[in-house]
Amino acid sequence: QVHLTESGGGSVEAGGSLTLSCRISAYNLNSFTMGWFRQASGKEREGVAGIDSDGNTVYADSVKGRFTISIDNDKNTLYLQMNSLNPEDTAMYYCAADSFRPVSMVVAVNGRNGFGYWGQGTQVTVSS
Repeated sequence: QVHLTESGGGSVEAGGSLTLSCRISAYNLNSFTMGWFRQASGKEREGVAGIDSDGNTVYADSVKGRFTISIDNDKNTLYLQMNSLNPEDTAMYYCAADSFRPVSMVVAVNGRNGFGYWGQGTQVTVSS
């Protein structure tokens, strides 16, 4: 069984930064692809950034150059460093995982349907 627990959300002003963390409890992450998704009020959940077991990453166009995904395998923790935040980044952020998924799936249309393990989410609010 895989359990994911996010933390690090909060409220910031536009232009600010936040780092989200996702603690992963799993026996072996070697085959897992991990992703960060977000869901704004009234909108569908969308992929933000993903990383696979080889360290390949993918980003949604809306966050390229501003967000960085990384993983610390020793700590079993996934991170999302978010810089230059703007009000459009306001959403509930979720980490997700599954095995043997192409990293591109994270940002694909309906890519969320390919991930079976989800955290409970952490809220990010950016004020103008």
